[in-house]
Amino acid sequence: MSQFLAWLDDRTGWRKLARAALYHNVPGGARWRYVLANAVLFSLLTQIITGVALWFCYSPGAQTAWASVFYLQNDVASGWFLRGLHHFNAQWLTVLLALRLAQIIIDGSCKAPREVNFWVWLGLFAFVLAASVTGWLLPWDQKGYWATKVPTNILSITPVIGPALQRMLVGGAEFGQLTLMRFFALHAGVIPGCLLALIVIHFYLFRRHGYVVPNRSRQPDVSYWPDQALRDAIGCLAVMSALVIVTVHFRGAELTAPADPTQNYSAARPEWFFLPLYQFLKLFPGGTEVFGAIVIPGLFFALVIAMPFSARQKSGQRFNVFLVLLGAIGASALLWRAVAEDRADPVYLAAKRQLEIDSARVKVLAEAQGVPPGGALALLQHDPQTQGPRLFARYCASCHRYAGGNGMGEPVAEKETASDLNGFGSREWLTGLLDPTQISGARYFGGTAHAKGKMPKFVKTKVSAFPSPQQADLRKIIAAVSSEAHLDSQKSEEAAEAAVMQAGTNLFRAEINCADCHQFHIPDANADAPDLTGWGSREWLTSLIGDPGQDRFYGASNDRMPAFLGKHILDAEQIGLLADWLRGN
Repeated sequence: MSQFLAWLDDRTGWRKLARAALYHNVPGGARWRYVLANAVLFSLLTQIITGVALWFCYSPGAQTAWASVFYLQNDVASGWFLRGLHHFNAQWLTVLLALRLAQIIIDGSCKAPREVNFWVWLGLFAFVLAASVTGWLLPWDQKGYWATKVPTNILSITPVIGPALQRMLVGGAEFGQLTLMRFFALHAGVIPGCLLALIVIHFYLFRRHGYVVPNRSRQPDVSYWPDQALRDAIGCLAVMSALVIVTVHFRGAELTAPADPTQNYSAARPEWFFLPLYQFLKLFPGGTEVFGAIVIPGLFFALVIAMPFSARQKSGQRFNVFLVLLGAIGASALLWRAVAEDRADPVYLAAKRQLEIDSARVKVLAEAQGVPPGGALALLQHDPQTQGPRLFARYCASCHRYAGGNGMGEPVAEKETASDLNGFGSREWLTGLLDPTQISGARYFGGTAHAKGKMPKFVKTKVSAFPSPQQADLRKIIAAVSSEAHLDSQKSEEAAEAAVMQAGTNLFRAEINCADCHQFHIPDANADAPDLTGWGSREWLTSLIGDPGQDRFYGASNDRMPAFLGKHILDAEQIGLLADWLRGN
């Protein structure tokens, strides 16, 4: 081994390089305060290394990005851990860089001859923020998609060149495939290259100008190895340990539902370290946003850039420290305010809650069905549990209710004028309909033109007077009619009660004689109420929604319900999704 190392040293001179790196002079002795700079560089290199590792599994396409991240999270061994390290380290790195810049300013390390190195640190900070912003979009999920909209919209406020900058970055008027490719090129290529170049420049300038040592005369000089090297190693280990703990605690980074440009996300927010600027913009309504987005932040950062020059003045250092404290206090206050407002905003909370539901649902679908070639969004677009509530809330909740709400778990201000469809097709729903105390209530016919019709009258006058044997027969009829729906929730119950349902079919035309008004398997030209053959089934329900005015249903007595298919309000697929959701499928 010694011969090989000697040969390698003869060819490369590695021993001289190692000696220069490990045994350079540390004036004033080893100090814990020097650890922060190396912790930043360690975190930065960790970010680059984990980013390259993630690159091996990532597919930058609007139809493939989410699926590739989902594959990494769920199928690649420890993929969730790798992505979690990269995600949380990006936030740690931002904090560490901010602390390092504050340390440089407070110590006066930006003074001559270290001005350029101070600007290098500013450049590192700017590029790390840019890397974060471009990284939000890459999973192509709903949260990241709409979060990225915030800074790109802020960019468009820049006077004169703002709209052109936004179009150049986005690749057009709206986010799409070209946007994703440009952000990926910036995130994985351009920005890391710039960061590595700045690191090289920093090391060169650091070796040229050395440490800034307070009270240098109190401690003797030492070499970097071993005392300062040990402190730096402990500091880096502390950073990595905390990062691992956070990653394991949160089980990696969050992956929300696939990005859907057609569904506006009311809880769109940038990451927490951009929230102060987002909140600051709210102080400038109307056409004054440019002051909150560009002018005032621009002036602040111009003062930061000029700190090496202001520090030369008599009170310049105090001014610089004051500016740092003002920025820290202001950013903290704005961040606190932004979080407090979101926690009290019902629209924000509802949107966030719905995204959690969609995110959990798409993962179930992706695991069960795989991601189709059209992208993961197609899983949700063709899923009754996802689209059914949305369609109901948009097209049905103006009259109907679902469990007292709009189908999305939200209350409706207007008074309901049609039945509550929660549990439609089930025995429980039919039992309530035939209950004299409920049929004319809000859950059933109370708000409709049928409230005083033959059905409520029959239930209130005759059903209410049924003796026990007829009540038992009525339950059999309910079982028979409800079985027409073929609901998954009732399969086991129906399988065990075949005789009961057959008896109910026979009783339909017997003593209770529901066949006076309704048709049930046997054609009856005199029936003037909805045909109950197949009642609640997918075919029956889609036909009803498509055109309730058919003779098979309400005919001329239809009460305000539009022909959703005939009038092109909904297409056949949408009606099917709505029906499947109402049926619990």
